[in-house]
Amino acid sequence: MLSFGVDIPLVQLLGFTLHRMENGESELHYEAQPEHLNSFAVTHGGASMTLLDVTMATAARSETPNMGVVTIEMKTSFMQPASGPLVAKGKLLHRTATMAFTEATIFDAQGRMCSHATGTFKYVRRLPVSGSSTHALQTIATD
Repeated sequence: MLSFGVDIPLVQLLGFTLHRMENGESELHYEAQPEHLNSFAVTHGGASMTLLDVTMATAARSETPNMGVVTIEMKTSFMQPASGPLVAKGKLLHRTATMAFTEATIFDAQGRMCSHATGTFKYVRRLPVSGSSTHALQTIATD
């Protein structure tokens, strides 16, 4: 299992694991816990969207791991319920100096597509915040 390179408390809480982050691609694994399910006993859409968001962000960061990214927009389509062990695969489609255009898909254990998303991310610098263990983000001003 790989490291995201930064501490992401929500990712730790949900239990996402990173298996690939290179060459504009990413792969994360996730199995929803009972508290992550909806009333139909399948992975909640919000958990799936978070997995897609993190997968796309990781693909965007794969070529510049020292940079951060923030989500600008995201569109998600749900094709079928997601349950059991899930694999999310992301791809950096295009990037500029300040923006990343990405996509990600979640697959179930049988390899069926459960959901798909496209997203746009803004590259940001991580700056230490004095007196705090967290980091501030600074938008890159060059294009």
